[in-house]
Amino acid sequence: MINFSINRTAFLNSLKIVKLAISSKVVIPALSKVKISVDNEGLTLTGSNGQISIEHFLPVADENAGMVVNGSGAILLEAAFFDSIVSNLPEVTFDFKEIEQNQVLITSGKSEITLKGLDAENYPRIQEISTENPLKINVGLLKSIFSETSFAASTQESRPILTGVHLLLLENQKLKAVATDSHRLSQRVVTLEKLSENFDVVIPNKSVNGFKSVFSDDTDEIEVFLSDSQVLFRNDTTSFYTRLVEGNYPETNRLIPNDSDYTLDLTFDTASLRHTMDRARLLSSATQNGTVKLTIENDKIIASVNSPEVGSVHEEIDAIKYEGEDLVISFNPQFMIDALKVIQEPEVRIRFISGVRPFTLVPNSESVDFIQLITPVRTN
Repeated sequence: MINFSINRTAFLNSLKIVKLAISSKVVIPALSKVKISVDNEGLTLTGSNGQISIEHFLPVADENAGMVVNGSGAILLEAAFFDSIVSNLPEVTFDFKEIEQNQVLITSGKSEITLKGLDAENYPRIQEISTENPLKINVGLLKSIFSETSFAASTQESRPILTGVHLLLLENQKLKAVATDSHRLSQRVVTLEKLSENFDVVIPNKSVNGFKSVFSDDTDEIEVFLSDSQVLFRNDTTSFYTRLVEGNYPETNRLIPNDSDYTLDLTFDTASLRHTMDRARLLSSATQNGTVKLTIENDKIIASVNSPEVGSVHEEIDAIKYEGEDLVISFNPQFMIDALKVIQEPEVRIRFISGVRPFTLVPNSESVDFIQLITPVRTN
């Protein structure tokens, strides 16, 4: 039966990671629990909500854990309640001992607490996935790719396929991420140093956000494994499983205009344009259609919002580069703000076709393959 002692902080750090996958609103009661498995090598905590599963391993060899294992086994404990108990223990370390009938005794200093658990056999098994031929990628790079695209995914369950990030590996080396809610699109492409097998999957946006929380060390390298229904992200201590969104992602390449389609080419200071859009959004939220109008004529660029109830905004915007025809276009300023937030370059290039066709934003840099698209709003 389970019997070990451990540093409380090290244990809570592991528990914090797996709790990201645990929800109180689950169909299977066992999934509101954390699975604790102990052997001579160390301690493994597992959490799952059916969509995401996280396993975190804390080895005996980890000096910060101060772990001593005297008995092996596995048990399930109510995750939220157990976390609260351990967080409030009086000493730096605690002892965890299984006593009888799935009950555990937790001892810390003069405090003794008995908790009722469940047999670990009640826990759903995580579907196995082949761990051959992994894609290896830097955590910080994958986080950046997700951050640059996931915000554009849909939040509407009416089209589930659009609630994820479309992740592809092309030519065994080009990693492409795309997200769209049909009103805007964000696409990022990076060339990886190492070759891997091509794939085409859609990762739920909730899982993308979970990934960014689970893997905190941006310098770390992780392995990515794929099957028809799930993906596994793994490093030395943590395995993060997520189910994939079923279905075929729409063909988005055709949405991106050709260079010859554009009639107006502008370049702005990224931060300055974002501040302008922030000011416009304050009033646009009070209008019926929530838009800002951009009037581009006679070498001037004017952003304007008119709200009969609140007031108006009329601001002239300085462009670093101005080339092309006059244009009037209206759009949701929040879409522009979201797009500018993830552009790391100091300058942004925005190109237009017409007042009723989507326009594109790209960093003003030849070295970054990153394009965003925003659909205008028709106004009277």
